[in-house]
Amino acid sequence: MIETVSTLDIRQRLGDLLNRVALRHDQFVIERKGKPLAAIVPIERLEQMQQAARAHLLSILSRRSDGISQSQADQLGNEAKHRTRKPLRK
Repeated sequence: MIETVSTLDIRQRLGDLLNRVALRHDQFVIERKGKPLAAIVPIERLEQMQQAARAHLLSILSRRSDGISQSQADQLGNEAKHRTRKPLRK
């Protein structure tokens, strides 16, 4: 189960929450004014998510009939990363 915590909770209980993540593998969604901002997950879970994303990208690229070089694959990955990021507010 993923628990939701406020930014105020994070400021007041960061050490406790980090211990829960590290020792009990709890996961938290951090909210500000009711809107989700970020998540705290065990490092193993983050690595699993990164591995799954790489495997998914490789499966898509392997289905392409024209083939693709490593530099083209890197460029596609960077473009995808930048397109999914929100623009910075000024």
